[in-house]
Amino acid sequence: MRSLHLHKVCAVAAAALSLTLLTSGCTPSDDKGTGGESGNRDVATGGREFATADKATAELGSDAEPGEFPRSVEHANGTVDIEKKPERVVVLDTGELDDVLALGLTPVGMVTTNGTNPVPSYLADDVDGVETVGTINELDLEKIASLEPDLILGSQLRADKLYDQLNSIAPTVFSIRPGFPWKENFLLVADALGLEDDATAELNDYARTAAELKKSIDGVPTVSLVRFMPGRLRLYANRSLIGVILNDIGISRPERQDVDDLAVEISPESLDQAGGDYVFYTSYGDPQATGEAEAISSSQWKHLDAVEADKAFRVDDDVWFLGLGPIGARQILSDLDAHLTQ
Repeated sequence: MRSLHLHKVCAVAAAALSLTLLTSGCTPSDDKGTGGESGNRDVATGGREFATADKATAELGSDAEPGEFPRSVEHANGTVDIEKKPERVVVLDTGELDDVLALGLTPVGMVTTNGTNPVPSYLADDVDGVETVGTINELDLEKIASLEPDLILGSQLRADKLYDQLNSIAPTVFSIRPGFPWKENFLLVADALGLEDDATAELNDYARTAAELKKSIDGVPTVSLVRFMPGRLRLYANRSLIGVILNDIGISRPERQDVDDLAVEISPESLDQAGGDYVFYTSYGDPQATGEAEAISSSQWKHLDAVEADKAFRVDDDVWFLGLGPIGARQILSDLDAHLTQ
């Protein structure tokens, strides 16, 4: 199934690169591990199916020839038949939004987030006029139905308990979870749309860009990822979108963050643990409300080696933590290139 398509990507990627007590890091409601009451705790961080989400997703997809319809698509919640190439697609998370836009399709419906911007700012110009169907954690099923979609894209993490209702509206394809399986999720979306070749080409191009960046970075710097959120402070680790990208370009992580989790949490009083040769930081929401403004004015922050060396950079939360797809990944590579190759 899907593993056949992923192998095509790896054929290029493998030559250039080697392909957390929390959840995907997209919204504060993730703090309880489900992305909302409709989600699935087993695939949330710490859940029994979290660590294998990328490998499991790679086995999903369709055996149909690229672009051929009708087709059957195996996905996280079973198998669904798609009679013709979808044209009216509803997406239930920012990752699926990034995915469909990367494949040249504008959805008819999308969710919003509780972040600084309801729609990630780097995608906003591409979705002008697209209808909203609730938030990531509170879907408006009546609105979804009114749009008469021919495909709905979501995940078990966000809406597992609503799958049957969604699938009664239109064929629905679910990934396991957003975040670190972003490449596998992209290929699953492409299988549902019949755009497998486009997705493979996109990921191969990403791999080439990452390999070029890897060659241009001097030495073996460590990179620390710091995200301020209301009531918590996170250091992002290997099983996150950013962690995957850093691994692809061969970037080392500080020991505290070099773990197979989404992230680790520290207290504001332990800000000295956020150090690395480079620090990239941001806030989910207003920096005054997340504690960022207070933290970066503290002596602990100012005495971090990266801060003293002018190697601490504020980044766009919409891209680095809400993108979760190939367009966001490309922007992150560009940001890293700008800061790590000076």
